[in-house]
Formats: sequence, structure tokens, C-alpha cells
Amino acid sequence: MVYLRKASARGKVNLGWLDSKHSFSFGHYYDANHMGFSALRVINDDVVQGGRGFETHGHRDMEIISYVVSGELKHKDNTGNEYIVPAGDIQVMSAGKGIMHSEFNPSADIPVNFLQIWIVPNQKGGDPSYAQKTVGKGDAAGSIVEVLVNQSGNNGALPIKQDAAISRITLKSSDTLTLTTASRKGYLHVVSGEVTAKLASEKETISLNSGDAIGLYINETMLLSTPTNTVALWFDLPE
Repeated sequence: MVYLRKASARGKVNLGWLDSKHSFSFGHYYDANHMGFSALRVINDDVVQGGRGFETHGHRDMEIISYVVSGELKHKDNTGNEYIVPAGDIQVMSAGKGIMHSEFNPSADIPVNFLQIWIVPNQKGGDPSYAQKTVGKGDAAGSIVEVLVNQSGNNGALPIKQDAAISRITLKSSDTLTLTTASRKGYLHVVSGEVTAKLASEKETISLNSGDAIGLYINETMLLSTPTNTVALWFDLPE
């Protein structure tokens, strides 16, 4: 059994300075069939024009992750953090008991494209925190999976308040990769490129392109293959 979310079916918001595609219900976009997947609550594919952005606003009790696809994103919050997040970096803001922040495109003319990701925490309150990580380019052995975020923050990952992890998957032409969920759930979001997914429980293969996603329930195995260079995010989630 799978949960399929095609890019073309996502919620759409275009404010001129912001072009956003919502994988799940968010803001004025509501779809009872797409309220989130496990603890994963939001994936917004945002393109922000030069010199524009999200003015200072508040959050609490949410793990907010930004993965910058292209361009740069400027983060500023009321705890003293002020950083530029370049393409390839990921930032994690744990809102805790409350934080005020803004996210801006510091370039005057180059758009920034980033994935805004929200994960519901498994504990409320606490002091807010911020962390940033530069995503690796793969090692000499051709490593294609890098853990970016997890609960413990071990092995160079950024910590979050949830029994969940986010990994970046990089596949080159003719690469294959097997993903399994065991007693958990999994969610694959294609950032760029295309993959073919073959699930053990399904007869047909499923083609996924940029912006497409597939959610796996417990005890599922999925074989990925690609004809081209592909980048995807894999979410390991609680049942």
C-alpha cells in the first residue's frame, strides 16, 4: 500500500514574489486527503524572488527544516541567529516554546528555491534552537545516502525533537537503491531528476519526477532506479 503525491496535484499559491507548491494542506490551501504523512506535516516547494521573503513571524512546537535547492536564503531570529543558507545547505529551527524569525532572499535578482519542511515534535516546549549543515558531495566510494537530520544528532546529523530522520539520496544514471520501512513509515520526495520505483507489494512500477513523492507504510520494500542524475529526500518516520 502506498501514498502517491504527484507534483501537478499539489496546492498552488502565487503571490508574485512567492511561487509555492504545497504537498499538504497549508494556509488557505486545504485538502482533507493530504493533511500530512506520519509526523511530516508540511513540504512547501517555495521560489522567492530577489529581495523578497517572509517577514518576521512566530512559531511554536514545530521542527522547521529548510533545504535550499538553488540560490541563497537569509535566516534571522529573535534568539540572535542571523545566517545565509546557500544552495546545498540545510537548516533546522526547533521552535520550542516560541520563536520569532524571518526568511529572506538576500540576492537582488536571483530567485531562491527551497523546501520548507515541518515535522511535528514528540515533545512540546523547551528553548528554541537553530542549526545549519552543509550537505556533503559524496565520498570516494560513491556514497549516495547522507543523513541530514535525526533525533539523536549523531554522525553529523542535525537533531530534531522527533523519532524521525531525513536523508538526501543522490543517484547517478544506472544507480539503484533499495529502501525498506520495516515497522516504520517512509516518504520519498524527488527534488530533481526522475526515478522509477518498484514496490514489493505492487505489480506495476511507478515513475516519479521532480516534485513527485511517494509514501510507504510499514513492512514495505522499494527498489529505485534512474536514467539520469537524481536528488531526493527520504523521510524515515514513526508509524
